[in-house]
Amino acid sequence: MKDFDVSLYLVTDRKLLKVGRDFYDTIEESLKNGVTMLQLREKDISSKEFYEIAVRLKDIAAKYNVPFIINDRIDIALSVDADGVHLGQEDLPCSIARKIMGDKKIIGISAGSVDEAVKAEKDGADYIGAGAVFYTGTKKDIGEAIGLLNLKKIKEAVNIPVVAIGGIKYSNATDVLETGVDGISVVSEIMASDDIGFATRRLRDIISK
Repeated sequence: MKDFDVSLYLVTDRKLLKVGRDFYDTIEESLKNGVTMLQLREKDISSKEFYEIAVRLKDIAAKYNVPFIINDRIDIALSVDADGVHLGQEDLPCSIARKIMGDKKIIGISAGSVDEAVKAEKDGADYIGAGAVFYTGTKKDIGEAIGLLNLKKIKEAVNIPVVAIGGIKYSNATDVLETGVDGISVVSEIMASDDIGFATRRLRDIISK
């Protein structure tokens, strides 16, 4: 079993930062205060810039022994020797990604239904990103919100860790965790906050309860 903890999973979005805030300082502050897994998600930049950001973030994540995951781009993940990739339903199939990445790397798969989650596990996924649980403005490429009941069904259908994704905030995190999932994935709740350390710690506190 690979050694990773999805309990507080941060997905980056530089556009959400408050004016004047440094992206790399923000990430470091979140890791220092309890983020357990980090995913670099970039949609509208060149491969060169994506690579350069990934190199810097990998070093920061390594400092805190936090697994560093690349969204979608297997080529970028391999080029920086990231800990793994996270793939959506429209990306390369998990079974093919596994052949390319090898057995030691982490592969996460987004799933919006029990069938998608079960297939991902069968194809060799290490964890499921289940959602979107609630409607979210940060990801335009995911479908309708699945809600807490379907989240619980996905968790019960697979034997690999399930992290809830989509629209998760401090105000609903307790309800999400009560479904039995292994962790919560957040974007704006940390990236857009006024106080990165405080926002991270209070989510950590809910998870620890």
